[in-house]
Amino acid sequence: MPSPNPQTVQDLGAGVEPPVPDDAFAASLRGVGPAGVLAMAVILLGNLLFVPLSALLVLAWMQLSRTRPSALGFVRPRSWTVTIAGGVLFGVLSKLAMKSLVMPLFGAPPRNEHFQYLAHNPGALPGILDAVVIGAGFGEETLVRGFLFERFARVIGVRPWAKAVAVVITSAFFGIVHLGGQGWPGVQQAAVMGLVYGTIYARRPQLPLLMIAHAAFDVAAVVLIYNGLETGVAHWFFR
Repeated sequence: MPSPNPQTVQDLGAGVEPPVPDDAFAASLRGVGPAGVLAMAVILLGNLLFVPLSALLVLAWMQLSRTRPSALGFVRPRSWTVTIAGGVLFGVLSKLAMKSLVMPLFGAPPRNEHFQYLAHNPGALPGILDAVVIGAGFGEETLVRGFLFERFARVIGVRPWAKAVAVVITSAFFGIVHLGGQGWPGVQQAAVMGLVYGTIYARRPQLPLLMIAHAAFDVAAVVLIYNGLETGVAHWFFR
């Protein structure tokens, strides 16, 4: 019969969780030895094959390593209605603020040229909506906020300075992975939103709100592009 795990999974907001039944393989995957590092590398590279493979690998790692879902931010909200409504509102307002205020300050062009194929193109909507809701909302939040924050907590702890390090590094990573598909403006936008989402997660490590907000942010971007509204919104405050 397996002995109780001498180590515990740390939750960024709730301290230390009770021990769970363990074995050597699960412990090695949770750790930062060769097995843990290899698992992390495989997970990070997963999206090179298809999105959201990395997130699916995180879920598999969670099961194999016997990591509690709450340690990765999978926490049931007190109210799904409030969480969904708040996430959608936050995501849409964030996109409008990024488009009209933040990105013009970076000198970004008013239109996202990488996605102009979406303009007035209903045939492209199913694919892009799947990408932004499943690939970004679920996939990126599971990987960048849920998994990577858990890994940082494992290595450097959960003190305020450690959380700040996790926020900065995950935001930089979140930005860089957008370079190939969206260019430098995409990196800037993702890095800024990574700082926002990361700070929220560091204070309250729960993924549902961030998943919904992230998906709403990207859906709002699709709506602007599809309807040819990007330039108008980008010029709300700056000409």
